[in-house]
Amino acid sequence: MQITDVRVRKVAKEGKLKAVVSITIDDEFVVHDIKVIEGEKGLFIAMPSKKSLDGEYRDIAHPINSGTRERIQATILERYEQSLEEEEGAAEEEL
Repeated sequence: MQITDVRVRKVAKEGKLKAVVSITIDDEFVVHDIKVIEGEKGLFIAMPSKKSLDGEYRDIAHPINSGTRERIQATILERYEQSLEEEEGAAEEEL
């Protein structure tokens, strides 16, 4: 499995939610609404979820092993950091 595209939409408001991301896997399958969240120990991702009838949130799509989750998270966070650097570079060029 290869993540062939990552699209980052930064969240403008203050808070723990920093971005919402879509990933494409093998140029064939897309997962939308992965959240980049600022936690106590740094950034992490939350897979798309939905509130069930009992009030609990359940992931709609998720990796089935920790190695895959770590690979997806590393790829997303790397792209998120790149988008921040690109934004800073663009802001410096305007000055």
